[in-house]
Amino acid sequence: MAKLSKEEAKERIGKLKAEINKIRYHYHVLDESIVPEGVKDSLQHELQELEQEYPEFITPDSPTQRVGGKPLEKFEKVTHETPMLSLNDAFSFEELKAWEERIKKVVGLSKLDYYAELKIDGFAIALVYENGVFVEGSTRGDGRTGENVTQNLKTIESIPLNLKPIEQNTKEKEFYERIKGRVEVRGEVYLSKKEFERINKEQEAKGLPTYANPRNLAAGSIRQLDPRVAAGRKLDTYIYELTTDLGQKTHEDEHKIIKSLGFKTSKDTKYCPNLQCIQEFYDFQGKRREKLPFQIDGMVLIVNDEDLFKRLGVVGKTPRGAIAYKFPPEEVTTKLLDIRVNVGRTGAVTPYAVMEPVKVAGSTVSRATLHNEDEIKRKDIKIGDTVILRKAGDVIPEVVSPIKDLRTGKEKEFKMPKECPICGGPVVRPKGEAVARCLSKDCFAIEKERVIHFVSKDAFDIIGLGEKIVEQLFGAGLVTEPADIFALTEGDLKPLERFAEKSAKNLIDSIQEKKTVTLPRFIYALGIRHVGAQTAQDLADHFGDLNKLEKASVEELQEVEGIGDVAAKSIYEWFRDKKNINLLKKLKEHGVSYEKVRKTHELDGKTFVITGSLESMTREEAEEEIRKRGGKASSSVSKTTDYVVVGENPGSKLQKAEKLGVKTIDEKEFKKILS
Repeated sequence: MAKLSKEEAKERIGKLKAEINKIRYHYHVLDESIVPEGVKDSLQHELQELEQEYPEFITPDSPTQRVGGKPLEKFEKVTHETPMLSLNDAFSFEELKAWEERIKKVVGLSKLDYYAELKIDGFAIALVYENGVFVEGSTRGDGRTGENVTQNLKTIESIPLNLKPIEQNTKEKEFYERIKGRVEVRGEVYLSKKEFERINKEQEAKGLPTYANPRNLAAGSIRQLDPRVAAGRKLDTYIYELTTDLGQKTHEDEHKIIKSLGFKTSKDTKYCPNLQCIQEFYDFQGKRREKLPFQIDGMVLIVNDEDLFKRLGVVGKTPRGAIAYKFPPEEVTTKLLDIRVNVGRTGAVTPYAVMEPVKVAGSTVSRATLHNEDEIKRKDIKIGDTVILRKAGDVIPEVVSPIKDLRTGKEKEFKMPKECPICGGPVVRPKGEAVARCLSKDCFAIEKERVIHFVSKDAFDIIGLGEKIVEQLFGAGLVTEPADIFALTEGDLKPLERFAEKSAKNLIDSIQEKKTVTLPRFIYALGIRHVGAQTAQDLADHFGDLNKLEKASVEELQEVEGIGDVAAKSIYEWFRDKKNINLLKKLKEHGVSYEKVRKTHELDGKTFVITGSLESMTREEAEEEIRKRGGKASSSVSKTTDYVVVGENPGSKLQKAEKLGVKTIDEKEFKKILS
């Protein structure tokens, strides 16, 4: 080819990029090949040559920039502008109908319509574009904070690097005018069954272990620090959510806009005016499940109308207006070889099944939960039984029942041990409880689980400090309680197996980065019995700092919404146990602290209850605004409630407020109070 002038090269590079992107769009989004296989490679090679000669024309959205850069040292954290939510599950049509009845009451309607799509068994991602260019890709993480995996996501061909028009005659062309600024979409990264089999064959040929299932392999690929690993696995995407307002009125609109912007969406979607239509679509997809090129574990059902979906709001970490309608869990049979017990962080002694390895729902299983002693007796499970095994929700292995007709008479009944298998301490089942417990406060297993809980995702979230590393640190005598983690040095770790100089430094850096966490995380990390993540949040909101919580009486703890007698007593006793007092002291000595709940005090001491839907904000947003100003957002009306904010279609809380004489205000008055 004759040498091009600078202006000619710039023009040629622009045309090559547009043509390559057009080929990509047709192949990955429309599932059609418009040129022979080698043409795209040839065009990309020419583009690469020109960019090397004229590097000033290389842009981040060039097809040549999909794989590049050095491996990362670690992933940076990303805070999601809107939380990435998870879904509640339904396993039967009856559960689906019950869900529909609940949401109809919330919005006060007798009829709703829906949009249904396949629930691909993949790995959730968020993609952010600025002025049409892909700038950030992240994982879900805990829903609010994920990891920046942009380099790895760039390697996936079905993810467009820019949102410029592919086809000038596209029907949805008007939407392109709205993509200036920030656009965010969400979806799943997945691995096809065919690609999964190819990778496992390669593993076998190399004498390496095979991977358990496509979902885990896809997730592991995206969380590799070296993008070349992700590039070597032909990952794919399915984008299903548009969080930016581009004029969509329905969820069906979202799919149309997403596709018009160059993303790959599922072909297996359906608008449904009622649940009967949903059931027919569900039955149809269930029959062809095994023939699909990727794994699915059910369908996602979402209220189609965008405004209604927003009005329905969020409960915890799940949207009211969407639900996962799961396929029946896969069931197999296997031999139950033994029943053993685990000792948890609260001393709970939990039985589990040891079985002959068996493949179920795509992974090989040899352990399963048995819940507690009563459950074993209720199901009449004996050691030596042939049992039916199920992966409930395609995730947690569970022993369903024994096949009694296959018994030989040699089967043995399980008896809960009277002594802890770890420390030898007494195992006692408290009166009125289903779970037996080790009563020894010095039990090695309890302390180990306590540390594992302390560093877990919803607590201090220390990356690199997983269960196996914690066990290794316990075995070496370096850690006996959570505070010991913060006294570790590189010199302590380097002599240990698997700890080269770099990995030792990375772990110590990771620990030091997490010396300060939010107060809810700090409280949750302590592992107080009956205090989960939500209760920790409630305690943090109520008391504002740990000192007040430590000094709180049982009566004061009971004033916190959702905390009853049992939880209040458990929290009170925890802060008066010498061992726990020493733990808090040692954490302080090592510089471990928490961010106090920062409040302005315009609404200090005022309690609000919201009923019905607000126009300008969701209930969760309104409650957050109340808390920011020092007020309390409650879910129930009582004599101590100061205001009941009445939105559209209020519920029974309005009647209760009128009965108790509690002041009611509309949204306009509420916004005046906030301002």
